[in-house]
Amino acid sequence: MVGFLASVFVSQGRKAGGVVALFSVIFGAVDPVWGNPSSPPLQTLGNASKQWITQASAPPSTPLDIEPEILDESPVLQRWSEEIPDVLHDIRHDPSFKTRVRLGYSQFPSTHHRSGWTIGVEDVFLGKTGLTVSAEYQGTFKGDRTTWGGDLRYYVLPLGSRVNIAPVLGYRNITTGAYQTDGINVGAKLKLIPSRTGAADLSLTQTFVSPGSSDEVGITTLSVGYAITPQLRISTDLQKQNSVAKKDSRVGIILEWMP
Repeated sequence: MVGFLASVFVSQGRKAGGVVALFSVIFGAVDPVWGNPSSPPLQTLGNASKQWITQASAPPSTPLDIEPEILDESPVLQRWSEEIPDVLHDIRHDPSFKTRVRLGYSQFPSTHHRSGWTIGVEDVFLGKTGLTVSAEYQGTFKGDRTTWGGDLRYYVLPLGSRVNIAPVLGYRNITTGAYQTDGINVGAKLKLIPSRTGAADLSLTQTFVSPGSSDEVGITTLSVGYAITPQLRISTDLQKQNSVAKKDSRVGIILEWMP
């Protein structure tokens, strides 16, 4: 009985081996991808495929074929050819706003709608830090109302942020028909930058001149700027000055140049 079963298994094994051999011959001569009978056997094709994949994935041994004229005119390509920059670091620390030189027209509704002018500079960066210097002068054409001074601002968030806040410390001198005050100017500035590099921004500044004294004046300024060229912007200022003696206001349309 045992001998009979052994002979059956041997016979079936030979048949199965013949079938496997037949399938190997048929499918070994056929390309498993394209079904091309002229393709090499599976084992040969596998080795060739591995060699091709290795060559394709290997980094090129020669630099990119770029015309010298294009490379000379592109600082970006020059920088990337020397070293791959840390783009995330640049976005975070490259200022999202620019220094602006300002000159424009002002109107003082609280002073019989007198007309005047404004001149100043905003956010001159001191090195690669968040510390900036600003200065301004504004007054009526008749000279019966003037405000001038300068500020230091330190932006506490990375300069590339779309939202930033800065403590303000400086000096202001204010002269109107109703009062005159001067002294330390302290407060804070909130800046929103929906579009980087000076294209558009909005800021709200609240400061106090000579805080704690009887001559204290609170100054609230809302400013919105929009670029019309890569170096020129139009800015609108809405400002309120609140003192014990009087509440004053100013509206300004200002042309800003970004050096």
